[in-house]
Amino acid sequence: MKRFILAIVGSVVGLLALMWIFQGNDFFLYKTFAPKYEGVRRETFEQSKAYNQGMQQELQNMQFEYVQASPEQKDALSSIILHRVADYDITLLTPDLQRFIEQLRRERTLVR
Repeated sequence: MKRFILAIVGSVVGLLALMWIFQGNDFFLYKTFAPKYEGVRRETFEQSKAYNQGMQQELQNMQFEYVQASPEQKDALSSIILHRVADYDITLLTPDLQRFIEQLRRERTLVR
């Protein structure tokens, strides 16, 4: 009877040890590969049609607001617009939006 109880306790301890080892291994694998997975997910998202169309629509709306804005508002809007497109490939935008962004960049460099 004593051997039977000892075998059960030993099996439970062994099972817990194996679970701990696999969980630790999973943690270290996640720690190593998670940044790479997330980088690929972000790149995939940034190349998606929905993201690019959304960016274009948002920038067109901002351009419309910019045209109607007062000089103080234009300064704030240009800062926001340039911040939005800082890491965006503007060659994916329509030519008129590309010109608008370039115009804003030129104006910002002349002011500073």
